[in-house]
Amino acid sequence: MAPVVLSSVDTFTRILKDLLRKAGQVRSEGEIVQPLEKQQFGDRIDHIGRAAGTALVPTLQAQYAAIETASRNILYDLIATTSITEAAFGQVWNLLDIITLVSDADQCEAGLAFWLVEELLDTQTIDGCRIVFDYLESRRERMCANRLSKKDLIILRACNELLRRLSRAEDTVFCGRVFIYMFQSFPLGDKSSVNLRGEYHSENVTAFDEPVAIPEQPESGLMDVDSKMGNTDSEHIEPGQPAKSILETTEATSIETTQPETLIKTDDQPSQTGNTEDDPNHFYAEFWALQRNFAMPTRLFEDENFRELKRSMSSTIRKFQTVNQGLQARSPSVAVEEHSAKRKREDYEQDLSDSFNPKYLTSRDLFDLEISDLAFRRHILVQALILIDFLLSLTPKAKKKLAGKANKSVLYAYVLSDEDTQWATQMRSDIATYLQQGPEGKFYYRMVDTVLSRDKNWTHWKAESCPKIQRPPVSAQDFVDARKGAQKACATKRLKANPLGSLNLGFLSEGSGDGLKKLSDSERYSVPSVESFKESIAEDSLDIEMAKNDEEKQLLRDARASKIWRTLRIASKNKFKLFDKIEDGSDLGVLFEPGVDESQGTMEGVDAGAPEEDPASIGSEQVVSSDSLLEIRP
Repeated sequence: MAPVVLSSVDTFTRILKDLLRKAGQVRSEGEIVQPLEKQQFGDRIDHIGRAAGTALVPTLQAQYAAIETASRNILYDLIATTSITEAAFGQVWNLLDIITLVSDADQCEAGLAFWLVEELLDTQTIDGCRIVFDYLESRRERMCANRLSKKDLIILRACNELLRRLSRAEDTVFCGRVFIYMFQSFPLGDKSSVNLRGEYHSENVTAFDEPVAIPEQPESGLMDVDSKMGNTDSEHIEPGQPAKSILETTEATSIETTQPETLIKTDDQPSQTGNTEDDPNHFYAEFWALQRNFAMPTRLFEDENFRELKRSMSSTIRKFQTVNQGLQARSPSVAVEEHSAKRKREDYEQDLSDSFNPKYLTSRDLFDLEISDLAFRRHILVQALILIDFLLSLTPKAKKKLAGKANKSVLYAYVLSDEDTQWATQMRSDIATYLQQGPEGKFYYRMVDTVLSRDKNWTHWKAESCPKIQRPPVSAQDFVDARKGAQKACATKRLKANPLGSLNLGFLSEGSGDGLKKLSDSERYSVPSVESFKESIAEDSLDIEMAKNDEEKQLLRDARASKIWRTLRIASKNKFKLFDKIEDGSDLGVLFEPGVDESQGTMEGVDAGAPEEDPASIGSEQVVSSDSLLEIRP
């Protein structure tokens, strides 16, 4: 078997070198941007497949092994003889492009190109790795397009090994490029990038100096206390004497003098004033102790730890507000200049990236300088916002939204009380107000708030066990139906002869075809005369007597009452005086007598000297004014 393997390796080595010579002709040396295409090689890529099934390469696995060995040998020769900064190193990029084309044709292992990249990264310095990563970023879509499931582990291993070599403080941008490459290479819901169990990075421990107990000297009666305590002041303490001996001496003296005050502040004995931020020693320890809660929020499920968080956060926000006011008071002109200057957004974003530190410096000597740095204060408060949002997700109202989710590992049984909820809401409001202060404060807080708001969507997605965030492709039939519907909706529509809900006006052309003239006949809108209702009312009275049942009789009574009412309305205009002779509104014969002059009916029998306020005339005017309310039916 050994001679067969060697001869097959030589065969594929000769084929790959022939492809490299062709690649050197179609592309200039050292070029990375443009990838090689299969059409540029003609049928040379197919020569590799023709070797399979022969005596030299009896199986497909033997072909894969031979191509891998041949490509590795060529890569090692190029790395050994050429520096990555030389133009001739472009042959390496050509080799990787050729291996990618062979892999897409299923003539070699799917992850062979990434194996070669992994070994190439191991042979280069950090600067050389940046150049290699330029190639990877330019080929990401092409190299990850086919059979990603067989390449994902190689990508993870290569990127993680590179991240271990990088310094997060000095190579921050490069680390970000590596992470972005992995995020873009893998699907959004890939299990390798999802923390399904909700584990916290508990290994991220922030170590800080232990606080040193400092004796407190009372403001008044200093000489009396010194005389009672003996030689215990600073000028009698030897420089080499440890702090522990100073503490023991002071405690012993305080016991002998039976002083009621505690002269030494320790972590277990807060300041008598209640403001721990006034004591630098105590506030230093309290401040850095917050990092334990930030790294492991589940510690707050214990009441003692939650009370400690409340004290620490209250002291921190008060201290930050005091520092901010102090800086503004010391340099008001600088604050005005920063407020009035129109800085470009790109410059401010560059300042934010320059202020990034992967790990806090917790030295006691640097603490005052860190507190005075605005970027440092903002980083701490953003950590606090993340923690407070986690606490607010444990309220009963928030838990209802997550009820019934599948991933129980990120759903906690702890429920935040109403008092703690009120404190967390108020603290979040105070932090938001503080972050909006200072240069570009509103922009900074809007950016942070947007990120935290979107993070809630990821929380819900993780609680649902990270379902796939993708939709199936649209079928050809659905596409055709949608296109037809769009064309139909945008087409010009003809008006229907009889639109839905319209009235058929065919009756206007019936008979002699003068329907419109009939509609304009004066009889349709003129007020009828009183005599026109005489015969109709008489006929209704006769029909009521001849009615066969009560229903018919009631209909005739209603029709007769309507005609009587309209007759009285019309007669009220000219024959209002005759209404006194009508009894119960049933006998209207007096209104139909022909001897009455209608033009003088309302003035007959009325004294000419009657005052203008005569009730008869007033009533007549009222009736005339209400004539517009008369319902006239032809």
